[in-house]
Amino acid sequence: MARKNRRQGSATPAIVAATEAGISFETHAYEHDAAAASYGEEAAEALGVPAQRVFKTLVAEVDGALTVAVVPVSASLDLKALASARGGKRAVMADPAAAERTTGYVRGGISPLGQRKPLPTVLDASAGEHPTICVSAGRRGLEIELAPGDLAALTGAVLAPVARA
Repeated sequence: MARKNRRQGSATPAIVAATEAGISFETHAYEHDAAAASYGEEAAEALGVPAQRVFKTLVAEVDGALTVAVVPVSASLDLKALASARGGKRAVMADPAAAERTTGYVRGGISPLGQRKPLPTVLDASAGEHPTICVSAGRRGLEIELAPGDLAALTGAVLAPVARA
């Protein structure tokens, strides 16, 4: 996969992390609509990619510790499954301000890559059904497409069924 659609000097921390790791990836930019109801669904539609291949990055708390869950935009996060995947008892969605402060990204642009403070990550097992998936590249209107195995390796993610339709 060629590295394309990148402008020198506009690399986000996510793109820098992927570049430094030497993995194969593509970036895809689109015009973000501030009125969009769902950042992930907007990305899938704008890129013409099935929603099952575009994954959203959600920040939750598992037993009080911030944790990243990466699930298809066509699904929702199963908090009980996330807690179980992390060996915890209870999970709740994190405060958006805490998620932004900890990751260094804004809501709708949180990437599992290049976070200010890397968080434990769980990647939904369905990612393995696709040769590549798209996740936020660190800002609204920018996605990075990469192999699920590369994403898991770069984030130290555990693969587990944490999405529900």
